[in-house]
Amino acid sequence: MAKGKIIVAGIGPGSSEDITPAVLEAVKVSDVIVGYKYYFQFISDFVKPEAQCIDTGMKKERQRAEEAFRYAEEGNAVCVISSGDSGIYGMAPLIYEMKKEKQSDIEVEVLPGISAFQKAAAILGAPIGHDFCIISMSDLMTPWDRIEKRIIAASSADFVTAIYNPKSNGRYWQLYRLVELFLKDRSPNTPVGYVRQAGRDEQEVKVTTLGEFNPEDVDMFTIVIIGNSQSYRFQEDKIITPRGYYREDEVEGAKNLGQDIMIRSFRTIESELKNKNIPLDKKWALLHATHTTADFDMEDVLYTDENAVANLYKEFTEGTVRTIITDVTMVVSGIRKGALERMGIEAKCYLYDPRVAELAQSKGITRTQAGIRLAVEEYPDALYAFGNAPTALIELCELVRKGKANPIGIIAAPVGFVNVRESKHMTKPFKDISKIIIEGRKGGSNLAATLVNSILTFDDAEQLKPGRDV
Repeated sequence: MAKGKIIVAGIGPGSSEDITPAVLEAVKVSDVIVGYKYYFQFISDFVKPEAQCIDTGMKKERQRAEEAFRYAEEGNAVCVISSGDSGIYGMAPLIYEMKKEKQSDIEVEVLPGISAFQKAAAILGAPIGHDFCIISMSDLMTPWDRIEKRIIAASSADFVTAIYNPKSNGRYWQLYRLVELFLKDRSPNTPVGYVRQAGRDEQEVKVTTLGEFNPEDVDMFTIVIIGNSQSYRFQEDKIITPRGYYREDEVEGAKNLGQDIMIRSFRTIESELKNKNIPLDKKWALLHATHTTADFDMEDVLYTDENAVANLYKEFTEGTVRTIITDVTMVVSGIRKGALERMGIEAKCYLYDPRVAELAQSKGITRTQAGIRLAVEEYPDALYAFGNAPTALIELCELVRKGKANPIGIIAAPVGFVNVRESKHMTKPFKDISKIIIEGRKGGSNLAATLVNSILTFDDAEQLKPGRDV
C-alpha cells in the first residue's frame, strides 16, 4: 500500500478570510482532516464530501497525532489542523516528535498560518513594529518558575510581548504576577492592547495601559500585547511601536543634532532605570544627572524634596527671584546660557570678586566661604548651587540658621572626602527650602550645573524633550 502524507496546517485565527490559499487547497484535497472539534466550523465549507473528519476534545493532542499517522499509514492524505500557525503552540512540533519516535517514513509538510498574535496586532494597529517575543502562560507542560524567568527576561530586555493562554478557570493569578513583574521594568503608562476572539464574530478589542490593565477582563480566547518603552497609543484604539524610519528629531521636533542626541540619550536612560514610577520632577533631575555622569548610581544617591524641581521652576517663572549663586565658576559655565537668557535669570559666582580674598584672609575662612557671605548680603533669597566646596555649603547652612539667608532652593552637590557628607546632612533639615542633594561623596560642578538646567527646563519634562538650549 502506498504511503500517505501528513500536512500540518495553520488555519488562522478564526475567519475564512485569514486562511491562506495553500492551506485551503490542502483541506480541499485531503482524505482525512484531524483536529480539535471546535476548529472544524472554520473549514467546513472547504472539506470535500467524502473526507473523514476526526475531531477530538481539548488536551487530546497526542491522540490526534496518533490518528494522523494511522490514517497516513493506510495511504491517506491527512491534514492536521491547528488554529493560528501550526508551529506556534500548535500541532507541528508534536507531529515531528512522533515521526521521530516512530521512526516513520511518512512525509510531513507544515503549512504556515496567520497566528492569533499577528491578527491581534493588525487589529491594534502596529504594536509589534520592533523586536518582540511570545510567552504562553499555560503551565500544564512548562513549570511556572521557568515561565516567570521568561517574563522577567522579556520585560527587562524591553521586548514587545504577546501573551498566549493568559488565563483560565484554574489559572487566575499568573497574569497578575506578570503585570507585577513588568511594572518593575516598564512605565505604568506602557500601552497594552488585548483582543478577544480575534477575527471572529465575537471579537472584542481594548487598549489601556500597564498600570490600568485589569486581568479580569481577559480569558483563554484573548491575546494580550504589551508595548515596549517606545510604544505609544495612537487615537483611541491603536498602538504603534516605531521601527525607527522616522528620525527622533522629526518625531520629537528636535531643532538640531545636539538636541536629537540628547532626546535619544534620555530615552535610553529612562528605559534602564530600576524604578519606573519616579515622580516626574525628580525623574527629570535624575535623567539630567545620569546623562551628565553616565552613572546609574545617581538613582540611589539623588535626593529631592517633594516637588522640588517643579516648585523651583515655578519660583523662577512666577516669582521675583532672578538670581542663581554658585560656589565656583565651573558651575556657572555649565548652566545653559540660552535658558538663562530665555527666562531672564542671572547666574553669579563671587569667588573672584575683589572683596573675597580680603574677607577670607581677615576671617580665616576659605575663599568659597567668603564668596557665599558676600552673595547672601546681596541675594539672600537666590537659588544656591554647590558643586565643589563643602565649606561653602556649610557656610550657607549657618547663615540660614542665623536668619541671614532664605534661599528659594539649595542644590547640594559638593564632591570629595572631607566634610562632604556632613555638609549635605546639614542641608536636609531646612523644611521650608526646596532641596536637591547628591548624597554621599559624589558630586561635582557638572552635576550642580545640570541640576540647575533641569529646573530651568522643567516645562520640557512631560514630553521628555531635553536640550532646546543646547
